[in-house]
Amino acid sequence: MGATTLITVAPTGAESAKADVPQLPVTLDELVQAAKDCEAAEAAVIHVHVRDERARPTLDPPRVRDTVQALRENTGMVIQLSTGGAVTDSYEDRLRVLEAGPDACSLTCGTVNFGDDVFMNPWPFMTELYQRTQELRIVPEFELFDLGHVATLHRLLDECGEPHGGHVHCDLVMGVPGGMPGDARTLVAAVEALPAGATWSATGIGRTTLPVMFAALSAGGHLRVGMEDTLTYAKGRPVTSNAILVERAAALARFAQRPPMTAEQARAFLGVGAAG
Repeated sequence: MGATTLITVAPTGAESAKADVPQLPVTLDELVQAAKDCEAAEAAVIHVHVRDERARPTLDPPRVRDTVQALRENTGMVIQLSTGGAVTDSYEDRLRVLEAGPDACSLTCGTVNFGDDVFMNPWPFMTELYQRTQELRIVPEFELFDLGHVATLHRLLDECGEPHGGHVHCDLVMGVPGGMPGDARTLVAAVEALPAGATWSATGIGRTTLPVMFAALSAGGHLRVGMEDTLTYAKGRPVTSNAILVERAAALARFAQRPPMTAEQARAFLGVGAAG
C-alpha cells in the first residue's frame, strides 16, 4: 500500500453534555447520520460511545448491539467500540461491550488522571480484556495516554501474545489533563518507545488538536479527530459537525501527500475482517 493516512472519527465520547453541545450526535439516528457524513468525508474508522434516551453515557448491551448493527447496515466503516465507557462504569460492563460484535475496540494500557476524575485500567482488567479480544477475534487499538502506558503495552504483548489480526496499532491520546502533553517532542518520544512494527494514530485533545495532527503527519502517523476530542474548530469558532473535522484531517493528509485510506484499505491495514 502506498503512503496513506488512516482517519478515525470519535463523534460523541462520554464527557460532553448534549445540553451544552446541541450538535453532538447522541441518538442512534444522529450517530448513523454523523457516521455517513464522516465516511463521505473519508474517515475509515468510527470510535463509538453510546448514549441512552436521556443522552447520558451507557453500556446497556441491547443499545450497544443495536448501534453496531445500525452502523454496519448504513456504512462500510470499521466499527470500533469504546471499552472505556465513562469513568463511572464497572469493569464487568466494560468487558461486556465486546459481546456486541464490533470489528475493533479500544484497549487503554493504564490508569490515568482524567481532569478531576481517574480513568481506571488496572493490570488484571487489561489482561482480561485483551484475552477476550483474542478469543472473540476483535482487533484492539491500544490507547496510550502516557509514556508509562507504552511500557505496559510491551508487557501485555510479551505475556499475552499478538492481537487478533496480527498487527499492533496504537492511538496516542495527547493533551488530556493528567496525561502526556500534546506536543511534537512528546509525540516523538512516545513513537520511539513503541514496539517494533507497530503503527499509530494520534489524538490531540482540545487546543492540542492541530499541533498533534501536524506532528503525526510529519512523523508518518495516522489521525483521530472528532467531537469527543475537541469542540472548537478555531479560536472563537465552535465545531458544527464531526464531518468538518474529518474534512480538515483529510485535506491535511492530502497536503502531506498521504491521502486518506478507504475503509477497505483500513480493514487490511488493521487486520480486521471484511465488512459483514
